[in-house]
Amino acid sequence: MTGANVRRIVTGHDGEGRAVVLSDGAPPHVTRPPQQPGLAFHEIWNTRASPAPVTARESEPTDLHRDTAPPANGTITRIVDIPPEGRDGPNFDKETARALFEKVGLAENAEHTVSGRHPLMHRTQSIDYGVVLEGEIVLLLDDDEVPLKTGDVVVQRGTIHAWANRSDRTTRMLFVLTDGRFDPDLARRQAEQDARVKAAAKG
Repeated sequence: MTGANVRRIVTGHDGEGRAVVLSDGAPPHVTRPPQQPGLAFHEIWNTRASPAPVTARESEPTDLHRDTAPPANGTITRIVDIPPEGRDGPNFDKETARALFEKVGLAENAEHTVSGRHPLMHRTQSIDYGVVLEGEIVLLLDDDEVPLKTGDVVVQRGTIHAWANRSDRTTRMLFVLTDGRFDPDLARRQAEQDARVKAAAKG
């Protein structure tokens, strides 16, 4: 099933206020970074305000925003296919990681790519809900590793992390990201931890 097209149904209202289906089909935007064949970001929807205005019809929001992190005061919903990548993640140097990150709006996270750890460690200033729809995956944090299986849910609270697919088949996940703001003290501690990780990697 994984790798199959994603079906997206969008509802709205007609001129008389009746609930109707506005569209039914594949989402119009799927990002497939060439650096990692099989990786796919299916953009489902996003909002750019809270509370989000609910109108009868709306122009396609994924035409305007396809970065990984949500818009200011907004949300993103996407489905991501993560291909098998071996025990230690894809074999990327920093520039390859940067090119992939740039493709999904996370270029600054290439600075977290250090020898000896997963090359796609990243952080967004958001609260994210990740649901394993199919397959299995390992959530990597600074020291912890959490194996996840179909049906498991992760609440990601602005932590640096990566998703390691150590299985032999593609994993499909649903993500809902909500814009957030780091507490200043936490942001300072994050920067200090990042510096310790880089120093340790240099030996």
